Amino acid sequence: MRLKGRTIYAGNAEGRALVTSMGISFYGGVDPETGMVVERGHELEGQCVAGVVLVFPTGKGSTVGSYTLYRLKHAGLAPVAIVNAECETITAVGCIIAEVPCVDQVDIQQLITGMKVRVDAGVGLVEVVG
Repeated sequence: MRLKGRTIYAGNAEGRALVTSMGISFYGGVDPETGMVVERGHELEGQCVAGVVLVFPTGKGSTVGSYTLYRLKHAGLAPVAIVNAECETITAVGCIIAEVPCVDQVDIQQLITGMKVRVDAGVGLVEVVG
């Protein structure tokens, strides 16, 4: 399956998809020391975002979330790529400063946790490879 989207930050990555239908706040919702989702009641609560293709509809929360994503990257705990239905500015800036490939305008309902996904953000392509 190949899904076309819009480039937010170019780059290539491959990994297991971690998918949620809920928005993510990197500030207060993801622990920058562990990469674990800590937001109470979130579908991904207790799961780690490190090394996965993180798929979620849109970001939420404080602009400090951009810097949290940057901290995650420098600690080796960031997602390898982010795929959104609609990328808002907090996530976009975070991906840019952390150099995390990011694509939006993707039909994320086609993606399921555990799928192996390849992201070519330079051309806005998300491909299920296993």
